Amino acid sequence: MSAVLECRALSRGYPGPNGGLEVLSGASLRVGPGEVVAVLGPSGSGKSTLIHILAGLDQPDAGEVFWGDLAVHERRPQTLATERARTLGLVFQNHYLLKDLSLLENVMLPGRILGEVDEARARALLARVGLEARQGAVPGRVSGGERQRAAVARALALGPRLLLADEPTGSLDRKNARAVFELLLELAREHDTAVVMVTHDEELVRSVERRYHLTAGRLEPVAATG
Repeated sequence: MSAVLECRALSRGYPGPNGGLEVLSGASLRVGPGEVVAVLGPSGSGKSTLIHILAGLDQPDAGEVFWGDLAVHERRPQTLATERARTLGLVFQNHYLLKDLSLLENVMLPGRILGEVDEARARALLARVGLEARQGAVPGRVSGGERQRAAVARALALGPRLLLADEPTGSLDRKNARAVFELLLELAREHDTAVVMVTHDEELVRSVERRYHLTAGRLEPVAATG
């Protein structure tokens, strides 16, 4: 099975006193179509750095990243915008919806940027995440859980092969966190989208078969339980 995403021996450090800090040291991962992977680790362990490098928003000090056959590590981040929009969706802890646009306009935004607006798909995605009656509302008029569901819909607007999620439920209460997480998994299955989600919440992702701990800069598989 061909990989949607692959990273090989990623290393990334930051300068500082006492030699600085190395947050990634030989991290490797391979994800196929429709696979769901959870990466666990406490705050400061390097999870967000990993997601930013996988998304082509940052460059590793060493190592390789591929979206299919595209060698992301050989491209400067500012040159990857179009390929990123077509290949992957991004969901962060902060929804990053534009406050002056309606939920529908926010979901259509990736298509507008590429000149490929599909209002019918945007409406269908919002209906799928339970926001059919809220499409015309601006983000400030809906709840935190609703904003995050809209962010998931926006991430899927262009039918990406890969979805990267950085603590997507971190700002939500337990009930809404569970609802958004389960929605993410359902939509991934429906669209055969690969998902890599980083989180500190081990209980939330206990049902995910492929789980890793980011430990000493490396991705170590979590043994299956039960």
